[in-house]
Amino acid sequence: MNYLNDLISQIFWDLPPNVNVLAQNITNPDVVGQMQKTWNHFVQTGQIWALLIGLVIGYIFRNLTKYG
Repeated sequence: MNYLNDLISQIFWDLPPNVNVLAQNITNPDVVGQMQKTWNHFVQTGQIWALLIGLVIGYIFRNLTKYG
């Protein structure tokens, strides 16, 4: 038992003390609603256009600079 305790303490020695992976307080479990709200905000603020323009320019730049 002492060997296992020492092994576990050595494994988790470098982790920061505020790692709370196992015990979390979930205040709003509506994940799909949060994703929908985030997507609507993404579209309403015009960031979707920046994404699409960046993809098109990146695609064009890739095709202009590829070898072969």
